[in-house]
Amino acid sequence: MKLYTYEPAPNGQRLKLFMDYKGIEIDTTQIDLGTGEQLGEDYKAINPYCTIPALVLDDGTLFTEVIGIATYLEELHPQRPLLGTGAVEKAQVISWDHRIFMMMTSAIADILRNAKENWKDRALPGPIDVAQLPELVERGRARLAAFYPIVDAHLAESTYVAGTSISFADIDLFATCSFARWVKQGIPEECSHLQAWFDKLAAELG
Repeated sequence: MKLYTYEPAPNGQRLKLFMDYKGIEIDTTQIDLGTGEQLGEDYKAINPYCTIPALVLDDGTLFTEVIGIATYLEELHPQRPLLGTGAVEKAQVISWDHRIFMMMTSAIADILRNAKENWKDRALPGPIDVAQLPELVERGRARLAAFYPIVDAHLAESTYVAGTSISFADIDLFATCSFARWVKQGIPEECSHLQAWFDKLAAELG
């Protein structure tokens, strides 16, 4: 199999943290999002969605979503499970993953992609040009500000985001909190439980 990614980007970081924690090594090529390499014809021939990461199996099967790639790799490498064990824990991990994506990741992406000149006509990833909507910047900040206290309160009563050990929900929250710094919307000072959790995860993930 072959992995195409860009590790500095949030989605690339999510998958790298997942793979590093589980000790997975895959033949990997970096696709430079900074230069727009993902939009070039060579990469389009591999992944027509023009996104990273992309995992191509030996039979040509293509996975282009982080959660799909993680699910496939978890099946191949069950050691140190990150997607939960048992029906309840698996559902908790996926539920929190979706919640983090909807309330945090997409909000940060809206702030970033609708505010910066270098994202003009690239308000959404993919092969289609999408115009910026400046009003989404403030909405993104409001969504993010509303979610921080929610996850802080959750972590006041739970060591990890889902279940009793580190999971992919923790990795996604960690990567997203790091991503928030890109738009100067890092963990608020009053969210002490979230900050303590973040520091602990940084040590556990190495």
